[in-house]
Amino acid sequence: MPTKTPVAIGAHVRSDDPVAFAETTGSQAVQLFLTDPQAWKAPGEHPHADAIRASGLAVYVHAPYRINVATTNNRIRVPSRKLLAQHAKAAVALGAKGIIVHGGHLAETDDPAVGVENWRKTFAYAENDGGFGLPVLIENTAGGTNAVARRFDRLAMLWDAVGGLGAGFCLDTCHAFAGGEELDDIVDRVRGITGRIDLVHANDSRDAFDSGADRHANFGTGTIDAAAIADICRAAGSDVVVETPAEGQGDDVAYLRSSV
Repeated sequence: MPTKTPVAIGAHVRSDDPVAFAETTGSQAVQLFLTDPQAWKAPGEHPHADAIRASGLAVYVHAPYRINVATTNNRIRVPSRKLLAQHAKAAVALGAKGIIVHGGHLAETDDPAVGVENWRKTFAYAENDGGFGLPVLIENTAGGTNAVARRFDRLAMLWDAVGGLGAGFCLDTCHAFAGGEELDDIVDRVRGITGRIDLVHANDSRDAFDSGADRHANFGTGTIDAAAIADICRAAGSDVVVETPAEGQGDDVAYLRSSV
């Protein structure tokens, strides 16, 4: 696999003072939520917006977990589109490099092609309103038997629809492993589908391969070899964010900075 040094390595940090928390973890990049990730809430202006913009950090915003633009349920899909647009606008105001959003899922009996089409419409509706204003990085997910971006055959269906519309991709190592995708050649396989990896979520997995469990672990405490995670980061050549438990985040960032 080709080797490139990531632009910045950092961590998902608490949103109340991201710059201070970046210092505690030795981060060059930060990822944060702008609201409670389980809430349907539009973000306001961040109280530390000036400090964040002036920090020199590579900033990423993670959209709320509630968002599911793929679903056939109108009562979830339509508010999801609106909420994604609101968080993207706030991310632009912070100078973020991208906004990360999960691929979403459908009910067991739904046609996956409908979910893919709903994603296409999400980008089309946004374009009609002037666009998102920054890259929307779709993230692979760990669970769900009818998920849009768990298995890479589904990811290929999705990219056929949105790859030409400005979508970016965030590769999560825990999600891939727990979702049943082998890690050995994953960078090449992802690039073969999407042509790009814009961000890596470098996480160990608490649970076994193909468990479907989205449970992150600090490096060396889970079921993925830490060296394999570093290899993926090196090959991807993109910014890297660890989303591991807070007590070991600083060590995880330090390991990657010395290994990638």
